[in-house]
Amino acid sequence: MNGKGKDYYSKKRNGKKFEYFKDKYDGEYYYIDKIRFETEYFNGKILKGKEYYNLGELRYESEYIKKIRNGQGKEFYNNGKIKFEGEYLNGTRNGKGKEYDYYNRLIFEGEYLNVEKWNGKGREYVYGDKLKYEGGYLNGKRNGEGIEYEEGKLAFIGELLNGKRWNEKEIEYNNDKE
Repeated sequence: MNGKGKDYYSKKRNGKKFEYFKDKYDGEYYYIDKIRFETEYFNGKILKGKEYYNLGELRYESEYIKKIRNGQGKEFYNNGKIKFEGEYLNGTRNGKGKEYDYYNRLIFEGEYLNVEKWNGKGREYVYGDKLKYEGGYLNGKRNGEGIEYEEGKLAFIGELLNGKRWNEKEIEYNNDKE
């Protein structure tokens, strides 16, 4: 099979499949089909696809192998803002990626390893533009060599274990006045 395909969330009513929602303005119920999955096929295999929340908002947009997210992709919040963009392997974040908060501010850029948690080297941000931490992560916690910042200023250089500071290195501040 080659081409494009669509699948819908549905409920049966009078033998037909429908999705319904209550109109918030006049209180009436409408029965409509809502798209669940939209795909591109080649030789019967999904190449690219889009998955939707049950009310029709885009949830994922990704490359697929055997109906599982593999390769480059994006996740979205139900408000349409991007949640994650990066690499997937067997349906989970794996490789390099960027994660955003609900207001579309960057909170992390770095590596993932077969889990939904940060693993490897990365950078953590506050409000999308202020660097909070740069260094290693293991299972979502700061681990290994790292640098922490507080309000844009250097606060810690050293090693971290399970998110806690240890083996701090001496920080030299340049307080020269002009």
